Amino acid sequence: MKAIFLIIAICSTAAAFGQKLPAASFAELEKRQDSLRAMSYEIINGKTQEVRSTRNDAFIPALVKALKTPYSFYYPFDSLTTMAKVYPADSTFRIFTWPLENDNSTFRHFGVIQMNTKDGSLKLFPLFDNSDFTTNTDTITNHHGWYGCLYYAIIQRRYFNAEYYTLFGWDANNMRSQKKIAEMLTFKDSVPVFGGPYFSFVEDTVRKPTRNRFILEFKRDAAASLNWNPEANLIIYDHLISETGEETKKFTLVPDMDYEGFKWQAGKWVHVEKIFHDALEKGKVPVGVPFDKSKSNLKEPKTYDEIAEEEAAKQAEKEKGKKKKKN
Repeated sequence: MKAIFLIIAICSTAAAFGQKLPAASFAELEKRQDSLRAMSYEIINGKTQEVRSTRNDAFIPALVKALKTPYSFYYPFDSLTTMAKVYPADSTFRIFTWPLENDNSTFRHFGVIQMNTKDGSLKLFPLFDNSDFTTNTDTITNHHGWYGCLYYAIIQRRYFNAEYYTLFGWDANNMRSQKKIAEMLTFKDSVPVFGGPYFSFVEDTVRKPTRNRFILEFKRDAAASLNWNPEANLIIYDHLISETGEETKKFTLVPDMDYEGFKWQAGKWVHVEKIFHDALEKGKVPVGVPFDKSKSNLKEPKTYDEIAEEEAAKQAEKEKGKKKKKN
């Protein structure tokens, strides 16, 4: 398989639950997870598109069958390391997502939203990736028109007695560029709604229209971050510039060590043009170090924190080396 990385292990740890999974259901799910693990491995590592697609076609109904096990919501599926899993703080649902690579290095994504039901029965919303057929990415849609990606983080906010779930996703896109995505998930009449007018630029020097979805597209082998930073209480992402001076060509965009973000304000994410100002030394990376995705190993995935720590250590060593040379 071509060298790619997945931000899957970031979200592999299940949330803590108050209710225990019945012993019979646990035993049943342990058995089913074994077969699911073998199929999911081939979805990612199969040598041909035919093999990957065949395994994926078998994996989907097998996963649904497993989820029909009573109280399956409380089973973490932690052995399925090729499938990303995110839970909101209130544990009212969880989302599974995974990619299928085509031979031309493009990707189609698959996923499901499993609701946490009181009686342990299955309530499921399958996610249908419509991104390849969507010319306008700034849309509001349901699970049938999902903008496919791999979700690696989720945060929950409450405003006027309504719950708002902000999702962070990654799309390998194609051979030239990749994407990081932030979008709002809400529920209307108990049905999921993706997107909405929640990303505002009202405080910018030059105002831009409010967006239904925020997409950061950049060079394929670059490392750009987009995630929630609890210490700063902000969404923080890399400011991008073009290597060639062609800002409209997304595949030329790379981070320039500056940062932008969004703050939660009156039920919207309001854009912050510059996060760190001059508080950092030139060239020093703040919390949320972008990691080198080209060095990620699919067979032995690492969490974001582990990779970030490694990158921070490497950066520190570089700084030490520069100081030694000066002395």
